[in-house]
Amino acid sequence: MTHGRRGGTAVAALAALLAACQSFDPYALQDPYRSHYEALKASGDRDAMLDYLASVMRANPTNARYRSEYIRVRDAAVAEWLAIGDAARRAGQFDQADKAYRTALRYDPENARVLSALRTLDIARQNAATLADARKLLAANDPTGAEAQVRAVLMRSPESADALALKRSIDELRQRSLVAPPTLGARAQKPITLELRDASLRMVFEAISRTSGINFVFDRDIRPDQRTTIFVRDTPIAEVIRILGMTNQLDQKVLNDNTVLLYPNTPAKLREYQELIVRSFFLANADPKQTANMLRTILKTRDVFVDEKINLVVIRDTPDAVRLAEKLVATQDMADPEVMLEVEVLEISQTRLQELGIRWPYQAGFGVNSSGGTTGGIGVGALGTQGLLRGLDFPLTGANWYITVTDPLFLFNLRQTDGASNLLANPRIRVKNRDKARVLIGDRVPVITTTAAATGGFVSQSVTYIDVGLKLEVEPLIQLENEVGIKVGLEVSSIVREIRTGVGANQTLAYQIGTRTAATNLRLRDGETQVLGGLIADDERKSAERVPGLGNYPTIGRLFSSQRTDRTKTEIVMLITPRVVRGIVRPDAQMTEFSAGTEASIGGGFAGRGRARAPEVTTPAPPPAESGLQPVPMPGATQVPFGGINPPVYTPGDGTVIFPGVTNPPAP
Repeated sequence: MTHGRRGGTAVAALAALLAACQSFDPYALQDPYRSHYEALKASGDRDAMLDYLASVMRANPTNARYRSEYIRVRDAAVAEWLAIGDAARRAGQFDQADKAYRTALRYDPENARVLSALRTLDIARQNAATLADARKLLAANDPTGAEAQVRAVLMRSPESADALALKRSIDELRQRSLVAPPTLGARAQKPITLELRDASLRMVFEAISRTSGINFVFDRDIRPDQRTTIFVRDTPIAEVIRILGMTNQLDQKVLNDNTVLLYPNTPAKLREYQELIVRSFFLANADPKQTANMLRTILKTRDVFVDEKINLVVIRDTPDAVRLAEKLVATQDMADPEVMLEVEVLEISQTRLQELGIRWPYQAGFGVNSSGGTTGGIGVGALGTQGLLRGLDFPLTGANWYITVTDPLFLFNLRQTDGASNLLANPRIRVKNRDKARVLIGDRVPVITTTAAATGGFVSQSVTYIDVGLKLEVEPLIQLENEVGIKVGLEVSSIVREIRTGVGANQTLAYQIGTRTAATNLRLRDGETQVLGGLIADDERKSAERVPGLGNYPTIGRLFSSQRTDRTKTEIVMLITPRVVRGIVRPDAQMTEFSAGTEASIGGGFAGRGRARAPEVTTPAPPPAESGLQPVPMPGATQVPFGGINPPVYTPGDGTVIFPGVTNPPAP
């Protein structure tokens, strides 16, 4: 007992010595600062670490180890605060950015990156203030002043995205004002009352001209004897002109702020007078062919050019049609929705193997040894070449009899094995709307086929690959309200066994593949997790080795049999969670519903544009006085029966045109 205790004590001392040697640090004996620094490092207090390292450096100026550690910790702190400041500056949070930069500067006052970031921050502040002033000027309809402010920003920061975007908006607004047709201005909004029946069309427009001061120029193809009837009260002059044009098959072109050209609304005249403009659309997301088809279908635009290389669509149409095309393109050219699919695939496998019983010899042999043997004795021989043990020798008349049995003679099976395995795949897939994503986690198994020619001895081999493992295919359909429809296809396969066919050079290697598949369509909300399970494979195999007869008895038969039970249960569970990265943005109401004119006219009708060709000019009389009732005789006025009158017209100062001597004009 004493020797045993001494031996155990020696072993424990040796183990302690080995552990001490493994944990020995050659710097520990000569570095009294290490333990305290490690404690500060574990606490994560960077300021305390730097202060302590600075004091150590002052006490040991030649210690390069702590100097390099100080520089490393300081640079890490500066980089962290610099990243925080850059993120705040890009987000427009200038105060937070300045605070972060000042903190980084406290660690390293001479850091060139931090000093440059502070200068960049000052410029960003100036640019933000200048761009705010430019937006105010643009809202006040002063594009020239706004452009000057933007130009100042671009001189300081030529790559400023906000300044470039605002400059692009100013250029588009200015170009639109250049190509926009002239309008009649405020005088066209003056209300007027007209009560005329079967009056000359030119006389009606002359009355409007006397009241409003607007000049009307008639195309030579307008019939001089064309007559019209109109009864309107307190209606804007522009609306009255539109009504007269619609009811008399006329169209108009505004030449300047007080002159309107009138011409017949016929295809030939429209081609002659309507002005066209060219508009180029650089698409960011929409397909140019689909956009061109939409414009042809909705606007009936014939002049459309598509350049697929740069996603460009160019149209040539009237200004009203181009304005409608801009709204349609803005509605279609939107970023494709995207979703991040978080998928977890878990294969849970449980195995149990149990062997219990006694295995008895399953073979016995009886033979005669002709070589002779020992007379009058029993002996045990050696192992034979076939694994049989030579047992008893019975000498008889010069020959030896022997009996052979299997080795071992008896085998006790007492074994139980339990196993469990989990195969986890956790892919994260980002995919666009209606696009397919495919994930393969496994192997590509080669299948080699050898072919030998019948003559000539030519041998060729071909290799094909089979995907074995976990295959996942998903196709999302992102809908409004951040709901995602997902088409899921899951396949889990494994190699069961190899199959070789053929002989010699014509041998072919193939595999037996075990496969489990599942396919479904589901609809989930953003962030909702759905568990898909039920792919269960339960395989149970039982086998028994019994002594014939004795092993069949219910109870005692257990002593003359050996039973084996092998059970394998596998279940596949998939969890899928959609995370909407970019959803479908519903356009504003003014972009989804707007007036588009009539079937024969885009943009509201009676809005033709073009140049006049040899028109007939009617010079209006001077406008009436501001007050009082002043009669204005019309040339060629005659008194006829009421059904066909062309009476003189009187226009009072309030913009009303009436019949003289008629108390109650007839209703239309």
